[in-house]
Amino acid sequence: MKRWNGWGDEGFVMALPAFAAAYLAEKLGQGTPYPDAAFNEVVASVPASRLPPHPLIATDPAGRLRHARGQSLPDWVALRSGYIDAFPDGVAYPTSRADVQELLAYAQTHRVNLIPYGGGTSVVGHINPLPSDIPVLTVDLANLNELLHLDEESRLVTFGAGVLGPDLEAKLRERGYTLGHYPQSFEYSSLGGWVATRSSGQQSYYYGRIEELFAGGHVETPIGPLELHPLPASAAGPDLRHAVMGSEGRLGIITDVTVRIRRQPEVESFHAAFFREWGAGAAAVRAMAQAKIPLSMMRLSDAQETEITLTLSGKDRLIGWADRGLNLLNYGDARCLLLYGVTGDSRVTAAALQRANSLIRRHGGLVTGQTIGKIWEHSRFRNPYLRNTLWDHGYAIDTLETAVPWARVPATAAELKKAIVQASASVAPHEKVLVFAHLSHVYNDGASIYVTYLFRRDADAAEMLRRWHQMKRQASEVIVAQQGTISHQHGVGLDHARYLAAEKGELGMALLENTRRLFDPDGMMNPGKLLADAEEI
Repeated sequence: MKRWNGWGDEGFVMALPAFAAAYLAEKLGQGTPYPDAAFNEVVASVPASRLPPHPLIATDPAGRLRHARGQSLPDWVALRSGYIDAFPDGVAYPTSRADVQELLAYAQTHRVNLIPYGGGTSVVGHINPLPSDIPVLTVDLANLNELLHLDEESRLVTFGAGVLGPDLEAKLRERGYTLGHYPQSFEYSSLGGWVATRSSGQQSYYYGRIEELFAGGHVETPIGPLELHPLPASAAGPDLRHAVMGSEGRLGIITDVTVRIRRQPEVESFHAAFFREWGAGAAAVRAMAQAKIPLSMMRLSDAQETEITLTLSGKDRLIGWADRGLNLLNYGDARCLLLYGVTGDSRVTAAALQRANSLIRRHGGLVTGQTIGKIWEHSRFRNPYLRNTLWDHGYAIDTLETAVPWARVPATAAELKKAIVQASASVAPHEKVLVFAHLSHVYNDGASIYVTYLFRRDADAAEMLRRWHQMKRQASEVIVAQQGTISHQHGVGLDHARYLAAEKGELGMALLENTRRLFDPDGMMNPGKLLADAEEI
């Protein structure tokens, strides 16, 4: 069963090796595993539903609790402490477009706010009910998960929007195809959620981001249906798909999605290389991107992430061997790890790998083969389980990300890490925080910077949140100052809404707000998300 207050299947536990626990204790201090609130206790705190009865709606407290929060750090603190300020008043499980239409009509009749719910993996508050006098209904799309149509000649497939990543890929694999969209949340996130938040997969360098894969679909809105017919290209005015992508449930409910697929790759492998310092690695990654070498992914970790990634991998013998060998070759404490992959035709991938290795060596990199790449591939969707393990050992972990042009990558990365350390010290001067970063998605003109920060939990949930808010705020202000995007792949939700205007501008925000008002004149669709409007809450 899926955990109600953490990540993933409650039957899977990712162990923390003894030497990794010792490493964290040395860097941050010994963690304290404070007790969490029990499920039954929190269920007992769920208030009575305010919704009029409807056959599609369940109002049981346990189901409402399981749909009350996502996967952000504030969500975890709320669930684990039991201090949750708002719950959905009910959860609906539609099985058809007609059901969704009926729920929209019900919400309009009874003045109810709706929150579309895919896999519940949001890390920025997309699915959180807000305290309000207006009842809230969460619409769980899990039953809209079928393969509806496969056009093999055009290589287009249509799925119900609620299909989760593994089920989607399994159904395509049976027919020899793949979508190839692999966010880290792949196991529990949905196709509709990927579209609604403009998701990016780990191998988007080869397969493309969701905006390149999304060909069309169907949206049920408060004022009627919106049909987006799949076309290879069009010059007939603005592309309305882009009004839906990143809309975060503000315009309506996505019921089905048509995406572009391709044949299963003939070859796929992941490789590793080390650089003596991050600047040389970043230069190599930029050179490979601008040379258009057909890799499927590149991920360059800074020195701190390189160290902690290897430490938490559980491969102590490998780490010892690697450390001795790298030190002998003068790849010392500043060394950085590059993971890179090739996917596709065997001849093309062989040539791409040869070109990549040559360029890596030209920039002073040491190519080490597939051993580390295989470890990453094996654990790529298991790493989120480390959040559970670290929490149980007394540590909290969170992430944030942006994207900037190459000219601003070094300064932005450095300033982000510096801001988080300073913010933490301003709230908890006697506590330490480990901050590390990687470039995870690269483009011809720039790259995304993905920052992780790890710190000890506090016995006081409110104090822990105060520290988190300060770190998040100061890092976000750095992103704005560096003219980066407030989100490259996580979306806006609640946590980033206040910073959106800096990216879109006054006229851009007016365009977004007017579009929202057109589709949702009563303001009942996912209030407060994406567009922060106090009048809606």
